[in-house]
Amino acid sequence: MPDSQRENAQAELLTVVDSVLRQARAKGADAAEASANSGQALSITVRKGELENVDHHRDKSLAVVVFRGQRKGSATTTDFTAAALERTVDAALAAANYTGEDPYAGLADPAELARQPLPDLDLYHPWDVDVGTAQALATACEQAALGYDPRITNTEGSTFSSQRGYQAYGNSLGFAGAYAATSHNLSCSVIARDGDNMERDHDYTVARLHTAMATPEHVGTRAAQRAVARLGARQIATCKAPVLFEAPLASGLFGHFIGAISGGAQYRQASFLLDAIGQQVFPEWLSLREDPFIPRGVASVPFDMDGVAPQQRTLIEGGQLQDYVMDVYSARRLQRRSTGNAGGVHNLIVTTSDRSLEDMLALMGTGLLVSELIGFGVNGVTGDYSRGAAGFWVENGRIAYPVHEITIAGQLRDMYRGIVAIGGDIDPRRAVQSGSVLLENLTIAGA
Repeated sequence: MPDSQRENAQAELLTVVDSVLRQARAKGADAAEASANSGQALSITVRKGELENVDHHRDKSLAVVVFRGQRKGSATTTDFTAAALERTVDAALAAANYTGEDPYAGLADPAELARQPLPDLDLYHPWDVDVGTAQALATACEQAALGYDPRITNTEGSTFSSQRGYQAYGNSLGFAGAYAATSHNLSCSVIARDGDNMERDHDYTVARLHTAMATPEHVGTRAAQRAVARLGARQIATCKAPVLFEAPLASGLFGHFIGAISGGAQYRQASFLLDAIGQQVFPEWLSLREDPFIPRGVASVPFDMDGVAPQQRTLIEGGQLQDYVMDVYSARRLQRRSTGNAGGVHNLIVTTSDRSLEDMLALMGTGLLVSELIGFGVNGVTGDYSRGAAGFWVENGRIAYPVHEITIAGQLRDMYRGIVAIGGDIDPRRAVQSGSVLLENLTIAGA
């Protein structure tokens, strides 16, 4: 049944894509592309043992892009009836009459398009879970958290969701492709209290295949452990000290790097890493590679949103930047070729070691372990970095006490060059797979 559902859903989307492409060409478009998607999801939230929310969600959408010479027009719809599809094509063609000539506009080079047969990345594992089962999982998660320690006095709830989605893309060059993917998630957020002191924290699990998820008991216990560990947090005096980012936060550091080397930031000249190919950005021992073809990978795809084949490639080798992250349009603006990144990056893997978090703490000696970041104080143009933070003060390689109401600040170029080590405690739940990251001295603003 699941295979039949996938085949039917993909066939429907491909039929819709083919229909609008034919209409666009018949109505005068020189070239056209279309992407369609559909999906369904179940999401429930349990709080204090009570079912607070149940959401059955189904959606679908279509985006059509047409080109008249170098003029581009686009339109979208959620209605797949024949009349609505024709109106959408007409709207895109009408828009193209008013847009200006753009010498970089157009479809991908045919040689860049993904080739059939598309790789099977094992992304589709539907789970016909009912509300009762979902509620039982969320309840078990919350109960594990509440039962961990009497100082866990409140909960913001436990949420379970299971989604399946289908994506199709086609263009007038003859490319047509579709794939399906699933995602199953369970999260829990709780509040610990000791006197007047209250702290909140959470944990979650996510996987393509539901049997690969962490158990509800594990997620709930981890959420409680993290919340309790933060009780008694204090401020520290302003200082400069080494900073260790937990693995889930370390991926964000590399996310800022990806933003800086994106084709859009480069051609707009709005990046602190402008024209940085060949430059030493990280320490010589650090490498960063992209692999879009990891089976069941969080960010695996058989083709990008331009229909271009993604690439297994090395972005950082010997600490030096090898290439940018580009879609078709930004690549043309930079007089380069698309890297298959329309829609984002696909499974970035950072150099790791066999060091555990405890080993990383010992290597740091004295400094700050960051477990939460607050706010968005990152300037992608200048590289200035300043964010609110919470975590733990470390002395002699051991956690001494929790800290909060602090700010960490630095300059991303210096921070990247100042990476001392990366742990082996990889967070597999994220598109950027990195262990904890230890940086040289940063400014820590406290009391």
